[in-house]
Amino acid sequence: MSAETSGRRVLLITGCSSGIGLDAARTMAARGWRVFASCRRIEDCERLRAEGLESPHIDYADPASIEAGLSEVLEATGGQLDALFNNGAFATPGAVEDLPTEALRAIFEANFFGWHDLTRRAIAVMRAQGHGRIVQCSSVLGFIAMPWRGAYVATKFALEGLTHVLRMEMQDTNLRIILIEPGPITTRFRLNARAQFERWIDWQASPRAQQYRDTLLKRLYAESGPDAFELPPGAVTRRLIHALESPRPRRRYFVTVPTWGAAALVRLLPLSVLDRFLARR
Repeated sequence: MSAETSGRRVLLITGCSSGIGLDAARTMAARGWRVFASCRRIEDCERLRAEGLESPHIDYADPASIEAGLSEVLEATGGQLDALFNNGAFATPGAVEDLPTEALRAIFEANFFGWHDLTRRAIAVMRAQGHGRIVQCSSVLGFIAMPWRGAYVATKFALEGLTHVLRMEMQDTNLRIILIEPGPITTRFRLNARAQFERWIDWQASPRAQQYRDTLLKRLYAESGPDAFELPPGAVTRRLIHALESPRPRRRYFVTVPTWGAAALVRLLPLSVLDRFLARR
């Protein structure tokens, strides 16, 4: 362990250019953690370094950057990594029938396979040191489906399933595996989704073109202000603090009223009723 790290817990966070990741990085650093706030774009890493944060370059879609970014953290800390917060992700809105398979491959690379790659590497480090926590930023859409969000839902359902299995398999270790499931949070998520939509979805050629005009296009492009019950990124960070610092972290944390409501609906409503209700969202 390096002298600089001695006595400080080390946390690697991904997706820190804005939103949830940036708020978490700043807050956890202020709480005394040695935070490595990674970003997908090098220019964002440079901006965070100018702010005083350590910021390795990690792009989930680039395996070489995952290996190099984690190596940078371990070299700086003498091999110490107390926690990993997997956070960076994007959405590709559109009807499933209009979603090119290549678009699905691309979103899984960034939202799922890259997470798994980094997580496996972190587990090896944490096993060697005898402890660690891995927190996965999932979503309400990790356990409930909604129209137009098929690609993102698929990645988050996959993430939740893999995380649940990993948590069970790690019961014989001192590693804790934790899910955070936010609902609507004020971030650049919708703005980033526009670029994916424009890249992949030929909505004008779709048999659902009028539905796109009436629903998805309005949601993506209208400047309508925050969603109902939308919370700032700090709401997620508060759950992250408990997940990382509590001696008894929960297995999963709900964030926002819609997440709690969705969990109740899944338990209480027949699937046929639930489908009709969610199809109107």
